[in-house]
Amino acid sequence: MRLQGKVALVTGAGGGFGEGIARLFAAEGAKVVCADLRAEAATAVASSIGAMAVAIPGDVSRGPDVQAMVDAAVSSFGGLDIVVNNAGTTHRNRPMLEVEADEFDRVYAVNVKSIYWMAQAAVPLLRKQGRGGSLINIGSTAGIRPRPGLVWYNGSKGAVNTVTHCMATELAPDNIRVNSVCPVIGATNLLTEFMGVPDTPENRARFLASIPLGRMSTPADIANACLWLAEDSSSFITGVLLPVDGGRCA
Repeated sequence: MRLQGKVALVTGAGGGFGEGIARLFAAEGAKVVCADLRAEAATAVASSIGAMAVAIPGDVSRGPDVQAMVDAAVSSFGGLDIVVNNAGTTHRNRPMLEVEADEFDRVYAVNVKSIYWMAQAAVPLLRKQGRGGSLINIGSTAGIRPRPGLVWYNGSKGAVNTVTHCMATELAPDNIRVNSVCPVIGATNLLTEFMGVPDTPENRARFLASIPLGRMSTPADIANACLWLAEDSSSFITGVLLPVDGGRCA
């Protein structure tokens, strides 16, 4: 098993990409803390995984909640090796001047400040443990090749990508690797918001036309990329923005 003996914390694990990551990590031998704003969703995923997982509710935009997630890894499994900052949100796809200030604030709090809070909580623990670790931020192709209509969301993911580069350099002396997985649009519960139009075959086709491999990303696609960045075989990989995008950013 590729993650045997590892402890992982996955945010937004109650569904979508996060659920896929949590399930694959557990299948590969990791003990997993499933964190999600939706307590029932997190509990359902952790319960279905079994003894290899625990659930904790929390808002990643709040420092005390993030600290509680890290504390849960220690109290439940004795430490922490891998963090996947997956929880994210967006504003609806529409002209930039129509996005309200509270929407903007929420997008940056969930997508960007959450990484600040996680670093505050997890990095001191990883340093104390002395065995390094892998931090994986879920960025987006929106931060590499942005589309109009998602201006402020795109900016938040651009920040995630820049933060990833900077964290990787600063934490390298501690053998803490930091990478970003950058999905293209996927069929998650945010799909309609990303498209800004109803989820119909015709509207999906417009987005698929820009993806050379002709489909959206799936939880399995993102989970497999995260698995590689989490395991020891990628021990010399840090500061990478890995597009999982069917060639959109090529």
